[in-house]
Amino acid sequence: QLQASGGGLVQPGGSLRLSCAASGFTFNDYVIGWFRQAPGKEREGVSSITRDGKTHYQDSVKGRFTISRDNAKKMVYLQMYGLQPEDTAVYYCAAEKGLVATLYVPYFGSWGQGTQVTVSS
Repeated sequence: QLQASGGGLVQPGGSLRLSCAASGFTFNDYVIGWFRQAPGKEREGVSSITRDGKTHYQDSVKGRFTISRDNAKKMVYLQMYGLQPEDTAVYYCAAEKGLVATLYVPYFGSWGQGTQVTVSS
């Protein structure tokens, strides 16, 4: 089970930190990813992280977003800086057993509910 939280309304240039709490599976065996879906658009990968900290980012968020994980707490975080209106979306965390930090949506089999991020003045 995955539980995402931390979304909200923020002004352009602002920051948010999303959290994803995992339970019910062997967390260290899984790649965890953050994805987002804006209205009328397909779900896209934002960032992912392996158990040993290898990361992958979508080009549009590189340098602005940072993914991290705490294996002891079974938590994954997405720190977002410099938010822009185009970052507005529902953000989801997802998990899949494996060792590759991928953003390929169909790869991930377990999904949490989303958390809304709205960037607007």
